[in-house]
Amino acid sequence: MKRDDRRQAIMDLLVAQRVVDLDELSDRFAVSKMTIHRDLDDLEQAGMLRKVRGGATIEAGGHFESDFRFRQQQEGEAKRRMAEAALELVEPGMTVMVNDGSMASVLGELLPQRRPLTVITNNAAVIDRLKTESGINLIAVGGRYSMKFNGFFGVVAEQALSRLSADIAFISTPAVSGLRVYHMDDDVVRSKRAMIASAARRCLLLNHKRFNHTALHVLATIDEFEVIITDQEPSVDVRAALEGSNVQLRVASQERK
Repeated sequence: MKRDDRRQAIMDLLVAQRVVDLDELSDRFAVSKMTIHRDLDDLEQAGMLRKVRGGATIEAGGHFESDFRFRQQQEGEAKRRMAEAALELVEPGMTVMVNDGSMASVLGELLPQRRPLTVITNNAAVIDRLKTESGINLIAVGGRYSMKFNGFFGVVAEQALSRLSADIAFISTPAVSGLRVYHMDDDVVRSKRAMIASAARRCLLLNHKRFNHTALHVLATIDEFEVIITDQEPSVDVRAALEGSNVQLRVASQERK
């Protein structure tokens, strides 16, 4: 097995098991423990895992939770309800921007219900889902591929997005505190900012657990969005903070099932 394939397989095991053992990895891939050590060192440096004695782990917290495959397995039913609520904002004939992320990838699965559409995205999962759909004019934004976020980023992506225009952009985020929206990665922030600037309307997709959290970078302010879609009614203090802005809050409740 090639090095990159082995490292991808290690990450797949981590996403499934949350922890991996050094000896077991060495046996599974028929390589030395030193080779596995190098793999884990490089993956840790890339922010994909944390080495521990005798192996590695992926944590359900800030930094490691950003891995796309880890997030893809979380809150599936809530993501589906939020995607269905977001779909109500889409009409046939629109040009729609969809950003990176596991939440946005669920929305991508539903978009053919509103065909014909033009869909602009840097989300590899959405590209894979829509590339063979009739009635979908798919514009795949290129750039540097990130396995961590399963999307395309960097100068190429940002410049491409700046030259396009959409009726609506769907932006997902891992953290909102007060009237600020946050993300942990600066490359991702820039691509999301490019989508925000290129769309006539902006919709923020946010799991209710992400309210009252921050991350390293400020992505936007709440008043840059027309609509926030979340999966459960937020707390009273969050409601109070949002009332002073012009944003509409939509709760994708259990009744959508």
